Amino acid sequence: MDLGLKDRVALVTASSKGLGRAVAWSLAREGTKLVICSRNKDILEKTADDIFLGTGVSVFPLAVDLSEADQVEWLMDETLDLFGRVDILVTNAGGPKPGNFTDLEEADWMHAIQLNLMSVVRLCRAVIPSMKKNNWGRIINLASVSVKQPIDNLFLSNTIRPGVIGLTKSLSQELARYNILVNAVCPGYILTDRVEQLLEAKSKQTGQSTEELKTARIADIPLGRIGDPGELANMVAFLASDRASYITGTTIPVDGGMIKGLM
Repeated sequence: MDLGLKDRVALVTASSKGLGRAVAWSLAREGTKLVICSRNKDILEKTADDIFLGTGVSVFPLAVDLSEADQVEWLMDETLDLFGRVDILVTNAGGPKPGNFTDLEEADWMHAIQLNLMSVVRLCRAVIPSMKKNNWGRIINLASVSVKQPIDNLFLSNTIRPGVIGLTKSLSQELARYNILVNAVCPGYILTDRVEQLLEAKSKQTGQSTEELKTARIADIPLGRIGDPGELANMVAFLASDRASYITGTTIPVDGGMIKGLM
């Protein structure tokens, strides 16, 4: 299916690997021009090279730490200098530190707020003016199924990511008149480095092997398997397109049916 994204300009954050990388690839295959970013410059540049060689689209890698306000500002200045606009913003960031309530210091809370909430606020604030000017825009925030069903040992994610959903819904109401659609996509159990790290942390805490923990997780998924990053990326690409022109303010799990709630 041609999603009509050729020559659109997209900024995908935390995109050197994992879900962000899969999203960048998916948009590139549709002909979207890309700015990608992460903290690790070497991995980021390798990803940019791979996408360019695989698709031929323009890919600009910019190394930034999204928890730092001045670096987010620099990222946006560079992106707007390159293209003059951002049509599609996909916000993503590394998951916050795992831990129960008593495991976490105030510094952990403040860092998670900067990384997982304030980075989204700052990125949205920066792209909205050009989207309004062009009367077209897509903002897609990657969150977590923890916004619908809290996950054990992830107090920071369970607390902070729902703020992103509140922002998503509020922006969708305010920006609809400008044809700017704002949605959230919530990955479930999808095999990424982040999931592997959480399994290792849980293994140390419980004494169970990572394979035992993985098997237990899969037992809760009706589709009976771990998701692939590309499956989430397909949803993001759809939401970024004109095919999704009447969808805004939604929070969509991509979780193999794991979340059992009705809403």
